[in-house]
Amino acid sequence: MQTEKVIKRDQKYLMHTYSRSPLVIERGAGMFAYAPDGREYLDFTSGIGVNALGYCHPAWVAAVTEQAQTLQHTSNLYYTAPCGKLAKRLCRRTGLDRVFFGNSGAEANEGAIKCARKYSVTHYSAARNKVITLNNSFHGRTLATLTATGQDVFHHDFGPFPENFLYVPANDFAALEAAADDSVCAVMMEMVQGEGGVVALDADYVHQVEAFCRARDILIIVDEVQTGVGRTGTFLACEHYGLRPDIVTLAKGLGGGLPIGAVLTTEKVGETMGPGSHGSTFGGNPVVCAGACAVLDTMDDEFLKNVNDRAVQLRAALADLPHVAQISGLGLMVGIAFEEGIQAADVRAACERKGLLVLTAKTRLRLLPPLILTEQDVDRAVAILREVLQTF
Repeated sequence: MQTEKVIKRDQKYLMHTYSRSPLVIERGAGMFAYAPDGREYLDFTSGIGVNALGYCHPAWVAAVTEQAQTLQHTSNLYYTAPCGKLAKRLCRRTGLDRVFFGNSGAEANEGAIKCARKYSVTHYSAARNKVITLNNSFHGRTLATLTATGQDVFHHDFGPFPENFLYVPANDFAALEAAADDSVCAVMMEMVQGEGGVVALDADYVHQVEAFCRARDILIIVDEVQTGVGRTGTFLACEHYGLRPDIVTLAKGLGGGLPIGAVLTTEKVGETMGPGSHGSTFGGNPVVCAGACAVLDTMDDEFLKNVNDRAVQLRAALADLPHVAQISGLGLMVGIAFEEGIQAADVRAACERKGLLVLTAKTRLRLLPPLILTEQDVDRAVAILREVLQTF
């Protein structure tokens, strides 16, 4: 399959909603993606955090293949074993009680907003429906999750937007306290603002928000679409903060490469959602759930220890590179800020030419490697980055 043919066809028939690199990926194995000409790329993007086990992990492939040969889909009018198995494993892993499955992070965040409002309307009043989110956040591109996103750049051209969302500065508890009137039903936040520049919240701020919300029965929604499923070295990033939210959203790495979203809630929230209150045609798909079970089965203590060890190795090595001003994020969710005059987009393009795939987030380079990476993978990626940065 010729690269030029694939690109021309894509450009002719698809909406131009993505700024793609002039690169076609034909296949993948482990940490590596391959172009049609056989060129190898060390992938430190994992499909923007989706391929948690890398490309075509044997256990994931076996689980998906077996289920696809047995039952690929049935409606949610009936029970299937993979859906219930995955829900049970997620509840036991997180300490939460109920799960709703959808198809993406945006869908999961839509579901979380609905759950929060349903709980508040059921227990208080219809007027208690406002959701507070943080400036610089990102929660999705549907109209409600776009509104919840605290970045004006994403809001242009798509109004009018749903009502009763309010933004406050991250890590400013006084601002949140002042904004939280009697109409607020939930506070929604990411532990690490990924699209906002890979910036982690301060622990003291998170603890203040938790205490404030608990005292007023304001629900805490944690968007773990990008931070969850082992990305930061714990299964959920909120574990680093000792925080047990009322609602958690997952997606990306949970499916291991297939589309999935999940809303996890406490019992008090989950019990308010009855038949007809929410739904999804493809949510809980047996093939996707079988793959997600394989992902969870792989992420034992030894697996997460490697994530933490590689994160320490990677961050120490990156800090020693030329022109690096700051390293941000948590675990294997890494942001790199450069000295003035060096553009992250230019570094990303140069890395790609050298055989390393990386991302950007605002002004920073962003690394989201598959969680299976080895010490040698880190060394190779850092060597390429060093070679690139020495040319600036």
